[in-house]
This record gives sequence, C-alpha cells and structure tokens, in this order.
Amino acid sequence: MTELKNDRFLRALMGQPVDRTPVWMMRQAGRYLPEYRATRAKAGDFLSLCKNTPLACEVTLQPLERFPLDAAILFSDILTIPDALGLGLYFETGEGPKFKHTIRSAADVDALPKLNAEVDLDYVMNAVSTIRSALNGRVPLIGFSGSPWTLATYMVEGGSSKDFREAKKLMYGQPEVMHKLLDHLADAVTDYLNGQIRAGAQVVQIFDTWGGVLSTWAYEEFSLKYMRKIIAGLNLESEGRKVPVIVFTKNGGQWLESIADCGADAVGLDWTTDIGDARARVGDKVVLQGNMDPTMLYAPPARIREEVGDILRRFGHGTGHIFNLGHGITPDVDPAHAGAFIEAVVELSPQYHQN
Repeated sequence: MTELKNDRFLRALMGQPVDRTPVWMMRQAGRYLPEYRATRAKAGDFLSLCKNTPLACEVTLQPLERFPLDAAILFSDILTIPDALGLGLYFETGEGPKFKHTIRSAADVDALPKLNAEVDLDYVMNAVSTIRSALNGRVPLIGFSGSPWTLATYMVEGGSSKDFREAKKLMYGQPEVMHKLLDHLADAVTDYLNGQIRAGAQVVQIFDTWGGVLSTWAYEEFSLKYMRKIIAGLNLESEGRKVPVIVFTKNGGQWLESIADCGADAVGLDWTTDIGDARARVGDKVVLQGNMDPTMLYAPPARIREEVGDILRRFGHGTGHIFNLGHGITPDVDPAHAGAFIEAVVELSPQYHQN
C-alpha cells in the first residue's frame, strides 16, 4: 500500500483538521484542456477513450500536472452501467449521449441482465487500478457512479431530456415498473462502486444529476431511497482506511437535511444554495462540497478570486469543506481561469484553518 503524500482531501472528508481547504473540480479532466483534446483525438472518440486504459489514465493525470489539486477522479462516464446492461450507448455530435434501446415497460426491465461489474465493466476496473498505481500516492483517487434515478432517466428517455416526460410518465403511470428498474440499478451501482473500491478507489461519489427535477415526495421515493440502499450496501473500508462517500444532487439544496441523513460522509452543493446557510442547517453532521457557479470561470481572474474568498468566508472557520464547482467545468473555459480558481483556494483558505 503506497502511502499518501497528500491526504488533505481524505482528512477533510473525515472532519479532521487540515492546513487549508482541499479543492478538486468535477470534470477536471475534460475538454477545456488542450492536452485532453489531443489525447481524445488519439483515442478516436469519447467512448474509445473511456475504454482505453493507458489513455484514460493519461487524461486523469493531466489536470494534476497543471494545478495543485487535492484529488484525482476516475476518467469515465456515468452511462457505463446502462451500456453494460445492453442498451447500446453512442454519442452524436452536439446532441450528447443516446441509447439504441429504451426501457418503457415491465418486460423491458425483466429483460435487463444482472450486472457483474468486474466482468462487464472490466475496462473501468482496469482504469482504476492503473490510475491508482500511476498516482503513486500523490493524491487520493475518486471513483463514481450515476444515481439510479439519473441512470433511469437516460434509459427511459433514450438520451438527454429537457422535461423528462417519458421518465415521469413511467414513474407516475406505472410506479411499480419504475421501482423495479431503480432497484435493479441500485444493485448494479452497488456492485460497480464496490468493484471500484476493490480496484483502488479511495473515495466514491454518487452523481444524482437529475434528482432536482423531482417533487419533494418523489425525490424521497424515487431517488434518495435508492442512494440510501447503495450506501448501505457498500464495503466502505479498504487498505485499513475508511472509504468516504459523497452524494451530489444537482438542485437538491432544499432537501439538504434529508440528504445529510442518507449515510454519506459529504454532500455536494450546487451554486443555488448558500454554503453558509447549508452549514448552519446541517452543522458538522456531514462535510459540504462545493459550490462556485462553474460559469464564474468566464469572469476575469480577479473576480474569480473574489468569489472564492466570498464562499470561504460564508462557510467560515474550521474543517468540513471541500472546495469544488457547483457542477462540472464547462468545455470552453480558459485553463488559466481554472488555475486562478484553484490558486485562490490554495492561497486564501489557510486563514480559515488556523487554531
């Protein structure tokens, strides 16, 4: 077991004292980096890049070469599970992910195979172990999955959606079918994340990207319930150390107290929730992750620095904060502006961690 040279992120997730606020970015390995675009061109397309272990490792490490980040995140996609379940994932330029097959009936759900993540998604496990080895203890590695509800929306809609009409039609019209699908996906996600932990992931995050499109009761019933089930089924100890869990529901700030009760160690916040209010609501029950608006990275570096300072001030003194964007970094951001963001966290946060 390689000793971690920088465990600031893990210590903060445990609520332990740190010298400064740790920082990483959702989609930190991505299209805003010219070196990523070059590697993706070498791979041929996005899915080929995900399935090419050496290149997936290469792009995971690229942002760490540029910025003093406190974590690496596995380069993959949330839709690997539905693809492995036989739905036929493909990408169309300008239109995002699509599936050749959709789930619209009980028969469709019954036809889904049981996922064996270490066999059906062996390329992900290979990427995790390869990245972990290449990191050589530099920073912790985050593994991840989409939430059952978020995966289900893509599987029912056949791709991205603006109004989630088909997913909600199934949820409201045939709730028993949607529950059956979500239960199947919860089992798959549990197996997938446990596989990543065995392969070397030191933290796992559940991306509930579309939980925020639900009403309060529907969020509890069709999203949060299944994330609770997943967390309860994870083997959260590896290499003699606890493996923390982060849950991120975009547009879920109104349900913060319920999310904080789901068993996760940290709750990700998007930019629509004030982080100071969030801390007042949950205290030290969970660590908070976030939550600068990603589009703030279009602003001049001085304005970015000001925003970072304001978020740090709103959270206040002490541990329990992981700095991140409120969603993934957008593709046309200038890497220098991402650098200004991370530099501001590194330079401005130590004052909030002094005894």
